[in-house]
Amino acid sequence: MTQGKMSHPNLLPASTRVATPWKNGGGRTWEIAAFPPGSGLDDFGWRISTAEVEAAGPFSAFPHVDRILTVLEGRLELRRDDDGESILLEVGQSHAFPGDVAIVGHPLGGPVRDLNVMVRRGAWTAAVSTSRPPQMPGTTVIAIASQSGGGLDALDAVHLIDGAVLPGDFTGYFISLRYV
Repeated sequence: MTQGKMSHPNLLPASTRVATPWKNGGGRTWEIAAFPPGSGLDDFGWRISTAEVEAAGPFSAFPHVDRILTVLEGRLELRRDDDGESILLEVGQSHAFPGDVAIVGHPLGGPVRDLNVMVRRGAWTAAVSTSRPPQMPGTTVIAIASQSGGGLDALDAVHLIDGAVLPGDFTGYFISLRYV
């Protein structure tokens, strides 16, 4: 943490994340959190990450996984191979899709940074919103800052457990994960 930053006991700082290759090798991702801790790409219950999409290419296949993709920076067109559907995502827009459907991403006008939430189908559900959801038993909530402020840097995450408090000027996304 930089000097003068507010202390967050459940902080998952962006500055400590390490880039790893996508499962298909086509880009880079930074894991924010995964459950169970230490799980890999083949055995997570849920996984939250950011990624950079610099060139058009296929998304990695994740059988039996549901995904929610939210654009944080840039514009991204998604094209599904199964039905030819094309979806344009602008900053702040999300799209949910099965991880086993072939999708090609096309960044428009430059690189795209996205937030990727993946859950094991039939075991977990997820939702992404800009409003803090109620903290219910059996639900994990993680907040991702979209900009610096209130002691958080852009893309810092806070696991909202044990009464974690966010700064009043928090701007970002809330990910709600629930075991089914």
